[in-house]
Amino acid sequence: MLYRPTPRLFHPWRRFVLRLFGAKIGKAVRAYPSARVWAPWNLEMGDYSCLGDHVDCYCVDKIRIGAHATVSQYSYLCAASHDYTDPAMPLMTAPISIGERAWVTADVFVAPGISIGEGAVVLARSSVFRDIEPWVVAAGSPATAIKPRVWRQGTETDHDAM
Repeated sequence: MLYRPTPRLFHPWRRFVLRLFGAKIGKAVRAYPSARVWAPWNLEMGDYSCLGDHVDCYCVDKIRIGAHATVSQYSYLCAASHDYTDPAMPLMTAPISIGERAWVTADVFVAPGISIGEGAVVLARSSVFRDIEPWVVAAGSPATAIKPRVWRQGTETDHDAM
């Protein structure tokens, strides 16, 4: 009621609401109004990070999104599943970590217990079931590294200077 019906530009208000419910939110974080956060007290977002439109952030366990990282539209960060080998199918949780300057592009599924390294890019519609190393581009289902990510000099935006 306090989060989803807000206009797109009301990022400060949504940061306030997330903090009110226990999330650790850095400065200038952008969480869009259609992003869903379950159990915000388990969410940590670094400075200038972003949860895009229609992201589903299922924080049954800790989910950490590093500074300057982006989770793009329709992605699903899932920090819990069920143990299908047990007839009772108990809930199993494991934290998710997305490194600084990483980019989870559109419609990516990230499974419980996954770490996506600093600067990594996971391409659209991938499913991440194993950790992704820093500074690689990964794609597929399951997502695997397909090439290194090259950071060109002089292209970095200095947000602190703005």
